[in-house]
Amino acid sequence: MKKNKIIVAGIGPGSPEDITPAVVSALKESDVVIGYKYYFQFITSWLSEQTECIDTGMKREKARAELAFEYAEQGKTVCVISSGDAGIYGMAPLIYEMKRERGSEVEILVLPGISAFQKAASLLGAPIGHDFCIISLSDLMTSWEIIEKRITAAATADFVTAIYNPKSEGRYWQLHRLKEVFQQSRSPETPVGYVRQAGREEETVVVTTLQDFDPEEVDMFTVVLIGNSQTYQFQNRMVTPRGYYREQEKDEVGKGQEIMMNSFRKIEEEMQNKEIDLDRKWALFHAIHTTADFEMEKLVYTDKEVVKNLYEQIASGRIKTIITDVTMVAAGIRKGALQRLGVEVKCYLSDERAVEQSKKRGTTRSQEAIRLAVEEHPDALFVFGNAPTALIELCELIRKGKAHPSGVIAAPVGFVHVKESKYMIKTFTEVPKIIVQGRRGGSNLAATLVNAILCFDDARTLRPGRDV
Repeated sequence: MKKNKIIVAGIGPGSPEDITPAVVSALKESDVVIGYKYYFQFITSWLSEQTECIDTGMKREKARAELAFEYAEQGKTVCVISSGDAGIYGMAPLIYEMKRERGSEVEILVLPGISAFQKAASLLGAPIGHDFCIISLSDLMTSWEIIEKRITAAATADFVTAIYNPKSEGRYWQLHRLKEVFQQSRSPETPVGYVRQAGREEETVVVTTLQDFDPEEVDMFTVVLIGNSQTYQFQNRMVTPRGYYREQEKDEVGKGQEIMMNSFRKIEEEMQNKEIDLDRKWALFHAIHTTADFEMEKLVYTDKEVVKNLYEQIASGRIKTIITDVTMVAAGIRKGALQRLGVEVKCYLSDERAVEQSKKRGTTRSQEAIRLAVEEHPDALFVFGNAPTALIELCELIRKGKAHPSGVIAAPVGFVHVKESKYMIKTFTEVPKIIVQGRRGGSNLAATLVNAILCFDDARTLRPGRDV
C-alpha cells in the first residue's frame, strides 16, 4: 500500500459482518487509524499491534481531519473511519475540503461502507425499492429553514425518505415537525419504520404507520424510514414496489383504465384533506376526475358509507333500477357496469305520458317524468343532473309517502330553485344521498357519482375504470 495516503473508510452500521473486505484490508495495512472513540470497538480485531490509534470525542471532525493530513504528510498511511458510509454525513467530504484548503498532495481514497439507512432498510423489508432521499435533522451546520424546505420537498414529491439524526438530547421537536409536514401530503396509513442500533446487540425494529408513529420513541441511534404512496405493509415489513407487477397490470387493463388509475393517484396526492374514509374519498375521486376541480372536496356532500351501502344493495339485487332526470345522465353511466350488475337505467323525460300530462297540467316534463317513475319504481335509485324541478317533485312524493327511494344523487345545475332543491332532499335523513351542493352540478357529474357506486369494489385497490 502506497504511503502518503489517507483512506476514508466506512465501517458500516456496527456489525462486523457488515464491514467490507476492502475496509478490513485497509485497517490491517494502515499505520494510523483515526476516528470517534466509540467506533474503535468494532474494528480492533483487525488492527496490528503496531497500528497507532487516535480516538477523539464527539464534534471533533475537523481535528480528526487535520491529524490525518499531518500523519499522511509525514509519509504514513492513515485510515480515517466513519460509521456507515464515509461519504454520507461522514468524513469524506471534509477530507476533500481540507485537501483543497491545504493544497496537499496527499492521495485520498474513499472506501464505501454499508450505510445505516441501508442496514435499517434490510431489516424493515424492502422500503427503498423506488426513488428515495435522505435528510438529516441535525441543524449544527444546516439551518432549520433549509432543512424544513427539504422535508416539504421530499414529502410532496412522494420520495421514500430516510431520516438521519432524528433526535438528540438538545433536539426534540424537529421530528414532531417533520411528521406534521408529511401528514399534509401523505396518507395517515403510510408505512413508517424505524431501527435503533441497527446491526448491534441492542437492535430494535419497528413498523408502524404515519398516524401512529410516535417521535418520542426515537433517539439519536435510530434511523427512520417513511414510505411513499405505493409502500405497503406485508408480514410486518415495509415494501415499496419497483413496478414490475405494474407492467403486468398494464397488460391486464385497457389504456383508458390505466390513464384513469394514474389520474386517481395524482388526485390523491393533491387533495387537501386526505384523512377521510374510503367511501367518501371514492366519490370525491370520481367527482374531481370528471371536473378537474378540487373545489368538489367542499361541494360534494355524502351520507356516511353511502357509496358502500348503495353498491351492496345493487350487487345483491335489491336495487334493480336507476332513474335519471335526463337522458344525458343515463348516457354517462357505464354500460359494462350495468350489464355486470344486472341494473336497468330508465329516463321518463321523453315518455309520451309525461309529455301529455305536462301539457294538460301546465307542469314541466321533468316533474311528470318523476311522477311516472315513482309510480312504476318507487324504490329505485334516483339520479338528478339537470332539473331541480324533478328533484323538488321527488321530495314532495317522499313527503306524501308515495316514493321510497333506495338512494338519491342530487346534482341539478343552474340558477333557479337549484340550491333549494338540494336543501329539500338533505332533510330526508332516512334516504341515502350524495349531493353536489350549491349551484354546481350537471349530467356528467351525476353520472360519474353513479359510476363510483357501481365500481366501489375496486376502491381499496385504487383500480377505477374497469368498465371504461
